Amino acid sequence: MYKILFTLLFRRMDPEQAHHLAFRWIRRVARVPVLRTFVAAVLAPRHPELRTEALGLRLHSPFGLAAGFDKNAVGIDGMAMLGFDHVEVGTVTGEPQPGNPRKRLFRLVADRALINRMGFNNEGSLAVAARLASRAPVFRTVVGVNIGKTKAVPESEAVADYVKSAERLAPHADYLVVNVSSPNTPGLRDLQAVDHLRPLLAAVREAADRAVPARRVPLLVKIAPDLADEDVDAVADLAVELGLDGIIATNTTIAREGLGLTSDPAVVRETGGLSGAPLKAHSLAVLRRLYARVGDRITLVGVGGIENAEDAWQRILAGATLVQGYSAFIYEGPFWGRAMHKGLAARLRTSPYATLADAVGADVRTTA
Repeated sequence: MYKILFTLLFRRMDPEQAHHLAFRWIRRVARVPVLRTFVAAVLAPRHPELRTEALGLRLHSPFGLAAGFDKNAVGIDGMAMLGFDHVEVGTVTGEPQPGNPRKRLFRLVADRALINRMGFNNEGSLAVAARLASRAPVFRTVVGVNIGKTKAVPESEAVADYVKSAERLAPHADYLVVNVSSPNTPGLRDLQAVDHLRPLLAAVREAADRAVPARRVPLLVKIAPDLADEDVDAVADLAVELGLDGIIATNTTIAREGLGLTSDPAVVRETGGLSGAPLKAHSLAVLRRLYARVGDRITLVGVGGIENAEDAWQRILAGATLVQGYSAFIYEGPFWGRAMHKGLAARLRTSPYATLADAVGADVRTTA
């Protein structure tokens, strides 16, 4: 039914307009007590064998929603209702900003991909922090907060901008993510260089500790798939050196390799970050390299091109304790989470591993 709805309605709409329409309906359903309970029972059934411990947190499964879908933390319970066992909100910037001019989101349907140059459109860290503070959770789900640089802030003041967001948001986050890898904010990816990244991560760590002295808020960094191998290694070594809790691999790519099925070559030429199926192999390769470098010393989160349970399983075998998706949700619809849970549980049962934790990194360890 969703594929028919997508073909007849959503595909004919501007992608950003379709996103807002669908998300609005998800939030409305989540506000109706009996209805949301029924929907969650159908779309988010629990599989006890998928229970996961990561970042000092307990999750129903390793499967979660990547940042970018819920930028302002307005629909966390709605996404949990659909089977996302952690929801990463944002990217949130220090100050509110409208993002880049529209049109800024493009579908490549035949390639099962998206191109976006949204530009961190969000209400700002003060507004998002207030919303999270007043939230009364309906479903138990882990909430991550992804923070980025305000576009108007010069690179010389980037650290202070991140620190401001961290101080505001850390008290309301189960974990924090420093996003230095979006291609849509000028100069942002320059912060991935270790000389820039070290003081930034150290300052955010200190800010989170000041804001929440009673507990340690896990801190992760999200990296691009376009880093050279030696830069991936450098970030991995830095994460271990600083005692970072995790790395998310990967963000969108500026490359356009792997495309060609789309019927509109003009869309392929649009600037912005490419996500979805064409990113799959490259993101998996970065993850494998990270795990080979850091092993089990920090938590790795696999994201980028995950379409089905087999993709998620391959990320786990490559070293991911948690996996995230976004683009495939646009094409698969509300039953995607159910299929992911069912498929992961089936793969674990037929594998030689007693638990998901045993499977993490297994493929990399056997080839090392």
